[in-house]
Amino acid sequence: MIRVLLADDQHLVREALAALLGLEPGIEVAGQVGRGDEVGAAVAATRPDVVLLDIEMPGGDGLTVAAGLTGVRVIILTTFGRPGYLRRAMDAGVAGYVVKDARAGELADAIRRVHAGERVFDRKLAAASLSEGANPLTGRERDVLRAATEGGTIADIARRLYLSDGTVRNYLSSAIGKLGARNRAEAARAAEAKGWL
Repeated sequence: MIRVLLADDQHLVREALAALLGLEPGIEVAGQVGRGDEVGAAVAATRPDVVLLDIEMPGGDGLTVAAGLTGVRVIILTTFGRPGYLRRAMDAGVAGYVVKDARAGELADAIRRVHAGERVFDRKLAAASLSEGANPLTGRERDVLRAATEGGTIADIARRLYLSDGTVRNYLSSAIGKLGARNRAEAARAAEAKGWL
């Protein structure tokens, strides 16, 4: 039996996945959690072979959680088919990335293949990720753009990130230029759409 832990903050989705996977021969749902910060304890308690992680969850996003897990195979299961997310997932060491519009049989197949030691990634998304190239933004440029999405002035962003106003302007200007945007809002939208934030 392949023991699976489900981590998704949407109860209906998580329970539907558990019911569907429970019908698959050789797969057992060992546990379910709805928050990213519950995954570590659940892995220790249930000892799954494979963890299915959503990306956006309270208490820690799936990409960050995946990077902190050891001794277990991880599949990101998400609605976000963004090339940048796939690249970040690969950097975090995940073994699979499946978009939620996949069929139940495809997910079960991905679980079996990942459990067998393969890496399984959505083909269309992998092709898009290769054509997009690497994220051109530095870590600090991402931090500043992310803070800019929360609103406020340059001074507000600088205070939140413990930077000077001039440094924030420089990071924003650099990010805007790299993304070919006209302003910080457009740059943030472009970076989010590609999964770079």
